[in-house]
Amino acid sequence: MSHHSHLSSAFNNTGMRGRHLSPSGMCSFCTEECLGTCEIGLSAMRGEMAVYPTNTGNNQIASEKEMPIGYSHFNINGRVFGAAGTEADEDEATIFNVNLEQSIGKENPVKLAMPVILPALIKLNWQDYFAGAAMAGVNCVIGESSPGKDPNLACDNGKIVRFDMLNEILDTFRKYDRGYGQIILQCNTEDDAQGLPEYAISKAKATALEFKFGQSAKGTQPAVRIKTLDEAIAKQKAGGIVHPNPSDPKIQEAYAKGACPNFFYYSRLPMWTEEYLTKRVADLREMGLKNVYFKMAGFDPVDMERVLRIAAACQADMVTFDGAGGGSGYSPCKMMNEWGYPAVLIEAALIPICKRMETEGLIVPAIAVTGGFVTEDQVYKALALGGPYVKAVGLCRSAMAAAMNGKKIGQLLEEGAVPAHVKPYGTTKEEVFADLPELRWLYGERANTFPTGAVGVYSYLKRIAFGLQHFAALNRKFDIRYIDASDLIALSPSARDILRGTWF
Repeated sequence: MSHHSHLSSAFNNTGMRGRHLSPSGMCSFCTEECLGTCEIGLSAMRGEMAVYPTNTGNNQIASEKEMPIGYSHFNINGRVFGAAGTEADEDEATIFNVNLEQSIGKENPVKLAMPVILPALIKLNWQDYFAGAAMAGVNCVIGESSPGKDPNLACDNGKIVRFDMLNEILDTFRKYDRGYGQIILQCNTEDDAQGLPEYAISKAKATALEFKFGQSAKGTQPAVRIKTLDEAIAKQKAGGIVHPNPSDPKIQEAYAKGACPNFFYYSRLPMWTEEYLTKRVADLREMGLKNVYFKMAGFDPVDMERVLRIAAACQADMVTFDGAGGGSGYSPCKMMNEWGYPAVLIEAALIPICKRMETEGLIVPAIAVTGGFVTEDQVYKALALGGPYVKAVGLCRSAMAAAMNGKKIGQLLEEGAVPAHVKPYGTTKEEVFADLPELRWLYGERANTFPTGAVGVYSYLKRIAFGLQHFAALNRKFDIRYIDASDLIALSPSARDILRGTWF
């Protein structure tokens, strides 16, 4: 069975001419009469630009590859005797009494209302994404390179001296904060070099930072095409890597003649070490930083272990591992489909690492996994497989979809243009958004003015929480801390290998 992607994709609106395809991904019958609608045809016109999606902008992008192993290879177990986490009493042991709260970190613990985080984003409807996270009581992360979003950003000698937009971003969470969750500012190596951590702590009163290893769903930083020489020089003067060198007189002469290679801006790969990060984190804590997070991806298991050990040395609160199959803002097309471990295999690799660290007397930081999770069954399976080390599951693209959908439906309701599929629920905001009464219970009457995009995120996460309570009660576990791999049933030899710990 082939799991190779065909040479067509929603990433770039390419399509196959014929129904019969070869294992390579090409049409088995290729003719000179074809207009070149596949990725080869696109490459023939656009060259190196075809490595990246052409459909960037106000879109979300994720892997199209059907992995040969995943959480669908497991079913969820069930039990009919006893109760863990509450009295074995029919009136007490109900879905409503399943405790989903988690506590992350030791020095400055962060309470989560449910075992979910919203991973890093700073595009699309980020305002409602962060606001909805605060309402639902979960962590959310501001994506890397956030200073580039501020048109009034000012730097002096390569260091940030003005980033007014950061307060606006942080406030989208802070004004709905109800004592659960936290908004976290992500830093890649470029952000770190610009002094973003120092600025965020001293000027914006940020309390949590996430250091990013690699590039989440992609293994390398993106190469962004720059169309003009002036833009290329400006990027270079700002400290970025630009290829070819726009300051080279020969390149400038070639550009003037229209005979110059394309300019690309490339963010640096992190070359962090244990020594650098432990000192860096200690210095930032002296400045007032309260919580430290790391973001890792499905790199080699040796690197996964090294990052966990660095996190333990830094007393990091949580490490998030991003698996293949998830989304990213601007990944190479084939890297999204063909690179990295899926989240299920990341968990399989992490469990023996965590056990080994514990036998050495190390404190293993909380772990979150993300990468292609959408519904409560997937979340439950990931928590069970990774227990007790995996404390949360990241819902990124799905939560953003809820933010965008909620906002759009709210706008249509205001305009009186109610979509047909919405009409059965009503024609007003009050009728359609079922959780408004609960938000008024939490926040008072000001909930009436909450943006519908944020309400959409809250309601989506409420659905996830309610579904988790059902699965936990099904297994007679009334506190999320009790769920473990015994709650899973293997449906394939590969799934059985993972449960028995023999995959690696």
